[in-house]
Amino acid sequence: MSGTEKIRTYHWTLFAICFFGTAFAGVISTLMSVYLPVAVADLLGTKNETELNNISAYINSVFIFGGAFGGFISGVLTDKAGRKAAVIFSIACYGLFTILTGFMPNWWAVVICRFFSGFGLGAILVTAPTIMLEEWPEKTRAIFIGILSIGIPVGIFSAGVINYFVSSWREGFLVGIIPLSISIISLFLVKESPKWKYDQQQVARNKKKNEKIFSADHQYDLVKGSIIFGAMLIGLWAIFSWIPTWLQTLITTGDGQKERGLSMMMLGMGGLMGGFLSGWVMNAIGARRAMLLCFSVCTALSFVLFKTNSSFSPLIYVEIAIMSFFFGISQGVLSVYIPNLFPVNIRGTATGFCFNIGRVITATAVLFVGVLVTALGGYGNSLFIFSLVFVIGLIATILSKDSTEKGPGEHRDVEVLDSEKENLLEAL
Repeated sequence: MSGTEKIRTYHWTLFAICFFGTAFAGVISTLMSVYLPVAVADLLGTKNETELNNISAYINSVFIFGGAFGGFISGVLTDKAGRKAAVIFSIACYGLFTILTGFMPNWWAVVICRFFSGFGLGAILVTAPTIMLEEWPEKTRAIFIGILSIGIPVGIFSAGVINYFVSSWREGFLVGIIPLSISIISLFLVKESPKWKYDQQQVARNKKKNEKIFSADHQYDLVKGSIIFGAMLIGLWAIFSWIPTWLQTLITTGDGQKERGLSMMMLGMGGLMGGFLSGWVMNAIGARRAMLLCFSVCTALSFVLFKTNSSFSPLIYVEIAIMSFFFGISQGVLSVYIPNLFPVNIRGTATGFCFNIGRVITATAVLFVGVLVTALGGYGNSLFIFSLVFVIGLIATILSKDSTEKGPGEHRDVEVLDSEKENLLEAL
């Protein structure tokens, strides 16, 4: 689209659908985490700590495995079937299986539902930024995609609110009704990306080659994008998934419901502010410097949070909020940085690859947080060990080139001329 194009009514409609679709994905991503101690005890009918830890680990890790598969498959879907179909499918998938989770009678049925809920979440995290990147006017693109990224922390905060006011985990999962409704409404409101349509026409007419994501031209960017995104993702999910359970071990009086809920609110609020400001941060210092800052702060805060707190204190909320703030910035920056590495006809597939190759490792890491708690001497030590992945991301970012340090809307792929795009928009 032309850099001078104004924001139209359709842009706001699309943004609302993508934002709330992402926000409710944030809700379901951490809804099980805040209910985990009581939900697993209810499903198992036991309070055996080892068994509870093992089943909790399965539920958390399978959710992330689902996210990995969802991200991979939706990336291909968004390139082959179109951006619209992929967005609607993503939201409908996690909405439906979130509802079903609350009706499941045993833990393995919950695991299955959480896999497909994760599938939908992984999908929307690829499909929403992709369609926004191609539809939103260039001048404010980075800022609004950055704002889009706060959908996840808004959802995390909302999960904390739900837990705070709704004690029954089964009732809490009925929130899936809302995203399922959004997906149905989207059938009538979302339009296909004109840029994707044009690109498909060019390939069909043999005017443009059908590129492959593993070609020599894109291998370096795939490796770079996968390591940087994967490192932040592993640290983020290991910490977000287990903070409520870790916090529970520090509480000596009460059932910990309020503290767990407030901790998730802090995660959400910090991430919300970071994501909202990420576009301005990237415009000010560039994507690479922004990621260096995020990895550095998250490494330091992981040590402070998990190695200096042996008992509960309100200061933990502050530490969680600061770490989440830089998580939020990183997600906004990466939502522009990664898709912008690749041309239109492989953008969804390549972005899905980069976003989700780390999720397979992440799921294994989250599983082993629970499995290795005893061996490592508690959740604090376990979480700190896995947070060292931020150092890997920091090193990868230091070694990365500044190849995308252009304007946030200047894609590396060869775009059609503005006049051609405007003619195409008029024709459609």
